[in-house]
Amino acid sequence: MTDPAILLSLDNITKRFGALVANDAISLDLRESEILALLGENGAGKTTLMNILFGHYVQDEGLVRVRSNGGDMNSLPPGSPGAALAAGVGMVHQHFTLAENLSGLDNIRLGTEPLLSLGRRAMARTRIKSIIAESGLEVDLDRRVADLTVGEKQRIEILKALYRDARVLILDEPTAVLTPQEAEGLFVVLRRLAANGLGVIFISHKLGEVLAVSHRIMVLRGGKKAGELTAAQADRRAIADLMVGKAVAEVTRTPGSIGKALLEFDDVCLGKPSTRTALSHVSFKLRAGEIVALAGISGNGQTTIAALLSGLAVPDSGTLRLDGQPMTRTSPRRLVEAGFARMPEDRQHDGVVGTMSVAENIAIEDVRSPELSRFGFLNRNAMQTRAQSAIAAYDVRCPGPDAEARLLSGGNVQKLILARVLEREPRIILANQPTRGLDIGAQAEVHRRILAARDRGAAVLVISEDLDELFALADRFLVIHAGEVVEAGPADALDRATIGLLMAGQSHTTEPLAQ
Repeated sequence: MTDPAILLSLDNITKRFGALVANDAISLDLRESEILALLGENGAGKTTLMNILFGHYVQDEGLVRVRSNGGDMNSLPPGSPGAALAAGVGMVHQHFTLAENLSGLDNIRLGTEPLLSLGRRAMARTRIKSIIAESGLEVDLDRRVADLTVGEKQRIEILKALYRDARVLILDEPTAVLTPQEAEGLFVVLRRLAANGLGVIFISHKLGEVLAVSHRIMVLRGGKKAGELTAAQADRRAIADLMVGKAVAEVTRTPGSIGKALLEFDDVCLGKPSTRTALSHVSFKLRAGEIVALAGISGNGQTTIAALLSGLAVPDSGTLRLDGQPMTRTSPRRLVEAGFARMPEDRQHDGVVGTMSVAENIAIEDVRSPELSRFGFLNRNAMQTRAQSAIAAYDVRCPGPDAEARLLSGGNVQKLILARVLEREPRIILANQPTRGLDIGAQAEVHRRILAARDRGAAVLVISEDLDELFALADRFLVIHAGEVVEAGPADALDRATIGLLMAGQSHTTEPLAQ
């Protein structure tokens, strides 16, 4: 039996950005009917490699070759997305590129033919229906994209690629905003597409999903190819060790010692009920010594809860209580003084001031303390001392306390924020997407620090779209859908399927709120 034909070949791809070698002589082959997982730490070179393949970047060395319909391997001209599309390469980005005001049908056709031609429209519908029947990508073609679920929008993106005769499909973090049920549905589709001859490159940081759907796994580290494994050979530890280059210590959650309620949402409403970011009669408690997970698909009101806990918004109705007392006046400063701390969702935009130094960013929420200022003058020596201690304790990799925060990598910015948040030993912590975009080693360190804060007696709310992360950290689950929060129960009594149903709003059977 002959091996499946090679659809795509990258030969010794090298890309430099100044002194940084982002891709160092990387080669890979993708065959017919194969799902290849591409993994690596932050900065390993995955995104750069895919941008070269799709024509967004021009490589300094090496060739990209794609098999034509006639069977020949032809080189792609560098820096031409049009040539990549014409050669049968399709890419579905993590952030969709759809016209929300158009129907699914017109989004699929957009850029390939005149939208106003009724004859072409009818022909396109017939062809797309055939693709849907063959692939299993069921979706209502006549609904506006704005009215579709996230999973349906992703199906439109894949149909766009298949409509353009893609034989190679690149998926970048395809399950980042899907419920577990939607993710499993996507895997069923990918297996069917692969069985029909499509080659798929699957980029993800969720190792369980990689093992479940891929045939082969390729790992990049430091811009180089670190190794390959078949999915049958691999397990989570082997992949993690290959990505990091050393053994990754596992973080294990043990039961906490739960204390009194420190913060309460009591029938809180905020925003117009018709908008997805509004909150509708939200009630829950955060208790000392407990990590509470807030699970939900992005855009269902998580940002509004984060704004309330950050002092950036106040309820339209209902009450926030701190230690049982109503919080009648809130502001970021007042909340910090009351023992609140936050890890913001957008660490670059909301977490640091890029042009300020590491030392200044670590001190920024505490500059009025007697340790750091006196009579309105900053104690620069004390700021330097605190920063040096935090850099060492949290492994913030930077030239030193005087380095500008904008020069740090995303992972090191997150460590800087973690140091600022936890060194003050806050009573209540908001961890909003605490490890988004971080590599496995950095994720483990963040999780260890959050669990240590809980064990010290802090009440922690973790907002994340990564269910693996939530199950690794949480003592108790809340689920938010369309601005309503339900109590799902203790983490140890739940599974991904149950949480997924609640995230999709398909089940409203819940336990009474914990008192």
